[in-house]
Amino acid sequence: MTVTDAAPERLVRIGEVARGAGVSVRAVRYYEQQGLLSAERSPSGQRLYRQDTVTRVRFFQQMYAAGLTSRRIAELLPCWDSGHTDAEQRAMLHAERDRIQAKVDDLQAALDRLDEVISVTDTHP
Repeated sequence: MTVTDAAPERLVRIGEVARGAGVSVRAVRYYEQQGLLSAERSPSGQRLYRQDTVTRVRFFQQMYAAGLTSRRIAELLPCWDSGHTDAEQRAMLHAERDRIQAKVDDLQAALDRLDEVISVTDTHP
C-alpha cells in the first residue's frame, strides 16, 4: 500500500475572494480587521485565503443585511465552524432567529400593504 500526501489546498488572493463573494476588496480587509477572517501571506506580502473564504464572506454579508454586528457574527463563527453549540450559544442563535423573523414579518406586512395600494391604483389609473 502506498501512502500519498494530500495536495496542498489552493489559496486565493483577496481580489478573487472579493469577486467571488460580490464584495469589495476593502470589505474583505474589513472582515479581516474585525477578526472574522484570517489570511496567510505570500512571500511578496499578498493576502492569501482558503477557497472556502468566499462562502464565509457571503455568510457575513447575509448576517450584516439581517442586522447582526461584527461582534455577533464573530460569536456565531464557532457554531458554524464546529457544528456544535453550548446552551448559551443556542440561546443566542434562537434570539437572533426570532429577531430576524420579526423583521421578515414586518417586511411582509409592508409588502402586503403595497400590494393593496397597487391593486387599488391599477383599477383607477
